[in-house]
Amino acid sequence: MTGRTWQAFMTTTSTHLEGHRVTRELGVVRGLTVRSRSVLGQVGASLQTLLGGNITLYTELAEKARQEAFELMVEHARALGANAVIAMRYDANEITDGVTEVLAYGTAVHVEPLA
Repeated sequence: MTGRTWQAFMTTTSTHLEGHRVTRELGVVRGLTVRSRSVLGQVGASLQTLLGGNITLYTELAEKARQEAFELMVEHARALGANAVIAMRYDANEITDGVTEVLAYGTAVHVEPLA
């Protein structure tokens, strides 16, 4: 990853960006990551589970996976010449015990500010 490519890149879960018009639709873009917690992390999370409350090790893993998937989606959109992604969504599935895929996807577009 090129790091922080998503900053200053417009994304929305809506089908339009306020104050902008879509000049070109460039297609569906996606970013996919597959993550697992290390054995040590699994033990730590198991201990947190026993105590109840927020399981911070899993929260951090989920947040890191979403951020990585988002950045990969933005890189894909930029490679197509987009400056925005509309109708952005996340999806996640457990592949096997302790292994989860996270997908960020949307429609890559080129937008211009309204006059």
